[in-house]
Amino acid sequence: MKKILLAALALIGTYSATAQQTINGVNVEKSITVEGQELELNGAGLREKLWFDLYVGALYVTTRSSDGNTLVAANMPMAITLDITDEAVTQEKMKSSVEDGFGDSCTSKQQKAIQSEINTFIGFFKDAIVKGDHFEIAYLPAKGTLVSKNGTALGTITGLKFKKGLFGIWLGDDPADEDLKAGMLNK
Repeated sequence: MKKILLAALALIGTYSATAQQTINGVNVEKSITVEGQELELNGAGLREKLWFDLYVGALYVTTRSSDGNTLVAANMPMAITLDITDEAVTQEKMKSSVEDGFGDSCTSKQQKAIQSEINTFIGFFKDAIVKGDHFEIAYLPAKGTLVSKNGTALGTITGLKFKKGLFGIWLGDDPADEDLKAGMLNK
């Protein structure tokens, strides 16, 4: 009887370790692979504004942490995924939100130093954004920040300074959404 109970507990433990998390109808994977680099889910949450559930954001890392500033500054592989869950998220609103986000994430001097990279990043949102779109923003130290939409590469931006400003939008001291930040940091 004891062996059966232990086997059942082991099976349940295996299932829960590989099970997906679902937020607002989006299945959040426990891990993702970016160019051969395995990343584990650190946490996930919902970006809300007024009465709109805009997108589900998830943070993937090699070393889990609940310290946003440490993760923003870290020169280690990590990724943020954004799954659009509302038609209120449009191409123009995304561009505007990114501009505002960098303004909140960086000092004006820091933003000026990476403005060219910010412009390139905003240029990645040239096509319409619709409910169900999946964005992956991954940082790999040897390559930079790789951006894809629905599995199609949009481009790469080199530099740790840009990565810090970008990831600071969600994980910094003045994030886009406090509840989303807490979810991504698994708090």
